[in-house]
Amino acid sequence: MRHRQVFAVAAVALVGLTTACGHRPNNLETYYDDPAPVNDSTSAAPLSPPPPVSPASSPSAAPDPRISAAAAASAALLSDEDVAEEGVTPGPGKASGCLSGLAQGERRSASWVYPSGSGLTHEVTAYAGGSGADVVSAADCAGQVLTVAPQPGVSAQRAWCEGSTCTVLLAKGELVSALSVVASTPARAADAAKRLLPKVVAKLVAQP
Repeated sequence: MRHRQVFAVAAVALVGLTTACGHRPNNLETYYDDPAPVNDSTSAAPLSPPPPVSPASSPSAAPDPRISAAAAASAALLSDEDVAEEGVTPGPGKASGCLSGLAQGERRSASWVYPSGSGLTHEVTAYAGGSGADVVSAADCAGQVLTVAPQPGVSAQRAWCEGSTCTVLLAKGELVSALSVVASTPARAADAAKRLLPKVVAKLVAQP
């Protein structure tokens, strides 16, 4: 009788142990291992780079008015081709008192020499933000007035002859175009200035 009770108790204990282990893997090496840790942290999404600035929306520097004025002065200057009919070659000019007395500005100049030794000088000065007509009106040139026909497209003009040097001043907008001819006689200087005047005017009025 006692052997039957011991057997029954052992059987009940074995059944309980089997039931308790029914939900765990039957692996002695991993049975008592702790479960793998779960990483609860979420990785942050990478930050997107800021969108590129569109060239249209980026501030642009205001153009320098002196640059455009200087470019206009260069464009209005007589070239070697313009004076080729005079038979001159590039060389040092002889600036008259009228040219040296003009107000300072962005100045471009060119000069040529006649075979006789006479000289021809052309200067174009830009006054950014200023008035070329005011500069011409304020010019103080010695000598006698040289009469020339009114030139179309210019805002102011004046001409003088002092000895055998004749000078013509023309203005349009911010530009002043000055032509000076030094010859052996006043008549020759005046004739050369009048011959070149249409070309000087054409290049000046072509500027914006």
